[in-house]
Amino acid sequence: MTAPAATSRRNFLNAGWRLGATILAAAAGWTLFESLRPLAGSGKGGPIKLANTGNYAAGTATYVPEGRLFVANTGTTLLAISQKCPHLGCRVPFCDSSGRFECPCHGSVFDIGGEWIEGPSPVGMTQYPISTDGDAVVVDTSKQIAGPARGAAQYFSPPKGPNCQPKG
Repeated sequence: MTAPAATSRRNFLNAGWRLGATILAAAAGWTLFESLRPLAGSGKGGPIKLANTGNYAAGTATYVPEGRLFVANTGTTLLAISQKCPHLGCRVPFCDSSGRFECPCHGSVFDIGGEWIEGPSPVGMTQYPISTDGDAVVVDTSKQIAGPARGAAQYFSPPKGPNCQPKG
């Protein structure tokens, strides 16, 4: 009976390097898979039942985190407006002092109805269909309404005060 050959230091290190490279490749593959897989919460959307219509004062835009949208009351109409800028998808906050949506990334400005006023955005802000169920507001986030074309001024009014984003 022959004794098993002793493992040389070189063979041991080669095996270790191969094992390390295999683990590294598996980790890189998993990371790539996770980064390309759609997020669980980024589904098709659906109806979201919100507060009563009386909770949205004229001239205000209320952020709704469940839908990642704003409910804007223009004074005559309730609108559900996406938080994303049509230019490059930045989150656009509503500026209470000016009464406008002001994109912090590239300077696009939109009126209370999401209509383009200035900046690089090609159109106004995307909207969602809005309806009522009794007194409650219902927004259907599974359907998008393209933002108004540049030049639409149905809800335009002068700014109420200073901008929140500095002009640069």
